Amino acid sequence: MRQHRAVLAIAGLLLLGLQPQSGHAQGRFPDRPITIIVPFAAGGPTDVVARQLGEAMTRDLGVSVVSENVTGAGGTLGAQRVAASRPDGSNLLLGNIGVATAPSLFRRPPYDPLTQLDTVGLITPVPMILVGRSDLPANTLPELLAWLRRPNAEVNIAHAGLGSASHLCATLLRSILQTPMTAVAFRGTAPVMTEMMAGRIDITCDQTTNALPYVQDGRIKAFAATTAERLAALPNVSTTAEGGLPQLQVTIWHGFYVAHGTPRPIIDRLSQSLRAALADPAVVNRFRELATAPEPPERATPEAHRALLESEITRWKPILTAAGEYAD
Repeated sequence: MRQHRAVLAIAGLLLLGLQPQSGHAQGRFPDRPITIIVPFAAGGPTDVVARQLGEAMTRDLGVSVVSENVTGAGGTLGAQRVAASRPDGSNLLLGNIGVATAPSLFRRPPYDPLTQLDTVGLITPVPMILVGRSDLPANTLPELLAWLRRPNAEVNIAHAGLGSASHLCATLLRSILQTPMTAVAFRGTAPVMTEMMAGRIDITCDQTTNALPYVQDGRIKAFAATTAERLAALPNVSTTAEGGLPQLQVTIWHGFYVAHGTPRPIIDRLSQSLRAALADPAVVNRFRELATAPEPPERATPEAHRALLESEITRWKPILTAAGEYAD
């Protein structure tokens, strides 16, 4: 009799257009717009990726997927916002490698990525290129290294703020070369490029999603790609290994996160939508223009993403601790 009543109850729900729930309205996800929190400035490398994905995921999920830039504190303000949000999948953090380095960059880390965020899947590994002002005397990486190592050389290296991709690459470069360089911090990549084109900044590392157009039209020089292989978009630019700097290997991986405690069916649906977006021809073509490519399906999963996050936290901790650059 009890079983009969349960069957009738479920049938009644279906007649009303509802679905049985298990703790929350899993069957109705998504039932509201989804916001991609971009923890960096509009128009920057991460922002470009977010907006392209948002368009594709809107088509797949059937709800609006929009981007919102929440900047500050090396990307941690945006990450904190998602970590503190309701675990219902309506807020996605599009974080880059900075999520893995934040615990080592702050004396009092503002959040713990391993306990306050859940991984959804990896998105794209964006290459970086070592670039300099157009009138720099050097034209190749060996020539640049010789120029940097001149006696009493006065060199500045810019980055887009503590915790940014360019900051991590610059920190690694300075630790490898052990030559005096003045680090100049900006708020975002756009002012770095503006100052470099004006001749007031010597060198920087930047993601291809931002720097490539400036290199292609000759406004800045590219000395090396920080990747294992040459970039198809810059076939004449050597890799750091080819140019005598094999230790400078940096790829800026990106991934989606949700607040810890988000139900697994919601995470799985978001991960599924991410994989669909990464297979979308418009996304593939746009990424190709930016000298990057979507992650393969097996890496756009919560498990692959979590494994990389843990390994990158381990990798960067000694590098950043030795550099002694902290944000309070």
